[in-house]
Amino acid sequence: MNNFGVRKVDVIVIGAGQAGLSTAHHLVRAGFEVDRDFVVLDHAPRPGGAWQFRWPSLTYGKVHGMHSLPGMELTGADDDRPSSKVIGEYFDAYEQRFGLRVHRPVEVKAVRDGEGGLLLVETSEGTYATRALINATGTWDRPFWPRYPGQETFRGRQLHTADYPGPADFTGLRVVVVGGGASGTQHLMEIADVAAETYWVTRRPPVFREGPFGEEQGRAAVAMVEERVRRGLPPRSVVSVTGLPVTDAVRRARERGILDRLPMFERITPDGVVWPDGRAVEADVILWATGFRAAVDHLSPLRLREPGGGNRVEGTRAVRDPRVHLVGYGPSASTIGANRAGRTAVRSVTRLLERVPA
Repeated sequence: MNNFGVRKVDVIVIGAGQAGLSTAHHLVRAGFEVDRDFVVLDHAPRPGGAWQFRWPSLTYGKVHGMHSLPGMELTGADDDRPSSKVIGEYFDAYEQRFGLRVHRPVEVKAVRDGEGGLLLVETSEGTYATRALINATGTWDRPFWPRYPGQETFRGRQLHTADYPGPADFTGLRVVVVGGGASGTQHLMEIADVAAETYWVTRRPPVFREGPFGEEQGRAAVAMVEERVRRGLPPRSVVSVTGLPVTDAVRRARERGILDRLPMFERITPDGVVWPDGRAVEADVILWATGFRAAVDHLSPLRLREPGGGNRVEGTRAVRDPRVHLVGYGPSASTIGANRAGRTAVRSVTRLLERVPA
C-alpha cells in the first residue's frame, strides 16, 4: 500500500471461477507476476468458483460440457462424486500448480474512476488502483426471481436453483418446478422420484435437441448470444439457444410423463398456483429454476450499462470503458468460452498497457 492506503497494480481480476483462473493463467504466461503486477480477488470461501455451491446430487457424470482449464487437464474424475467436490479440488490444484495466490474471501464493493486514468477498486481488504480490470464474476450471485401476483401469500416454501438442496427435501411433497432450462429439467427428474406430485411450468415450450451438437451449431449459438451483447442487451445463456440435449434420462422421464410441460400460471395463491383458464393445483413447494443475471453491480459507478439493460461488449472489452473487460459474460459464459475469453482479454489488456504510461 502507498501512503494513502491504496495499492497500485497493473491488472485486477475479479472472480476465480473458470473465466478468472483462465485469465490469471494467461496473465502469467504473458509475463505478469502474481501479487506484483496483478491480483485475483474472489469472494468465495474456497476454490471452485460457483461449482462449490452446487447441490450434492449433481454428480460429475451429470455435468454437460466441462472443459479443462488451460495448461492442466482434468483427468480421472469419478463420475459418481459430487461435481462441487471434483471441480473444487481441480480448481484448488490448478491455483497451486500455477501459483495464482487468489485473495479470498474478498468482497469487491465498487469500481470507480480514479485520478490519472486509474480505476479504484474498493474491496473488503482495502482499495486498489489499477490500470486495467478483468471482471469474471459470473452469475451465481444474482439468481433471478420472477414476480407473480399473490407470490407473497404462498404458505409453502419457495426456493431458487441457487438454494436447491437435492431431492431428499421434497419427499412426499407437491412441487411446482418453474423453468425450462437444464437446471429445471434436472431438478424435476430428481424430485419426481420422491415427491407426491410434480408440475413442470415454463414460459415457452422447451426445445429438446436430438443427436450430436457439432461445432457449426455451437458457433451459431454463440453468435446469437454475442449479437445481443454487441447491442447492449442483457445476455442470454448459450444453452438457452442450443436447446436441451436428449439423454437417456430425459427419454425415460418423457416416457413417464414427468416432462409434460404446462404453460405459465397467472397467479399464486396461499395454497398453490392458478392458470388463466381457472385451473388450479395445490402445492407445498415452488422451485424457481429461472436462471441468473450477470453479477456486475459493483461496476455501476462506471456507467457501463446501455439503455437496453446490458453492457455492450466487443470481444471482451466494454465499449464504454476500454480499461474494463468482461469474461464469462454472454457468449463466453461456458467453460470453453471462458477459457478463450481469458486469453482474448489478456491480449487486449497487454496492448492497452503498452499504450498507457505507468
